Amino acid sequence: MVATGCQPDADVQPAEQVPGATVPSNFPAPVYGTDKNPPTRAAFELGRSLFYDVRLSRTGEVSCGSCHQQFAGFADAGRRLSQGVAGRVGMRNAPALQNLRWKPDFFWDGGPKNIETMPLAPLTNPLEMDETLDNVLLKLNADADYQRRFAQVFGGSSPIDSYQFLRALAQFTASLTSANSRYDHYARREAGAVLSAPELRGLAVFRQKCGGCHAGELFTDESFRNNGLDRSFPLDSGRAQISRRRTDVGRFKVPSLRNVAVTAPYMHDGRFPTLGAVLDHYGQGMVESATVDGLLRQADGKLGIPLTAEERQQLLAFLATLTDETFLQNPQLAKQ
Repeated sequence: MVATGCQPDADVQPAEQVPGATVPSNFPAPVYGTDKNPPTRAAFELGRSLFYDVRLSRTGEVSCGSCHQQFAGFADAGRRLSQGVAGRVGMRNAPALQNLRWKPDFFWDGGPKNIETMPLAPLTNPLEMDETLDNVLLKLNADADYQRRFAQVFGGSSPIDSYQFLRALAQFTASLTSANSRYDHYARREAGAVLSAPELRGLAVFRQKCGGCHAGELFTDESFRNNGLDRSFPLDSGRAQISRRRTDVGRFKVPSLRNVAVTAPYMHDGRFPTLGAVLDHYGQGMVESATVDGLLRQADGKLGIPLTAEERQQLLAFLATLTDETFLQNPQLAKQ
């Protein structure tokens, strides 16, 4: 039976008391507004418990939080390819989970289209959590505390169903809003918020040479692009796995650069361990392929984004201002 989603009046708190429920003034309107799944404290805390619960995996080894660690911007700290149940190694680097309310689609290939159904992919992937939705619901319904908490949030006494499970988990993932970096304070012209001269020069370099793809206050245009990593893509064709178009082979989602200083390693396969290595790639490491992005081609036809040594240091200085320590250390987002 599909639950109504209604909640007892006693549990409804103002949205601003739930993390991530308020749209930052320098952000655009979200795709997944609070009207689609109204935030409440009880639902948020239920979603947090689910996010960190290893019972969502077949073997009880892996939770969502295993591969999405708060101190690393909810990315998988230091690991090229994320590790699932029984030590199985996945095909891609786990993307950072932040500002998900603003995403029209998810993952490196844009397969999932809704934040509520997004968890079904890792949940059922044999290299990740290797579980079934039916088994997860059986586990939740066998837990008296979960039964009580789901009834508190959704009302009634019916068994916990997929609608309730996915809505509750989305309460937490939708709360992962990162908007309190030094850059944000500067962009919002808050009192006392300044960037240093090198950081400001780095911002100018960024807007000139990186802003075409890493656009706007979210620092991504949410497009799929081939950034010259490989000449062919026999193991992972990226967006083409979803679209089935040859023109999408080798194209992957442009990631947000928020908290980029702490989300290493980089790219869909985690091949670059440092931001310096990323800049080396764009400077002199790009290779030709059929779908390589035109924005990465210079006027003389060569691939790459040339940077002087000074511009490189300025750009790195600016990127460091995108680190949001409040987000990385918020105890409300941590495992309880």
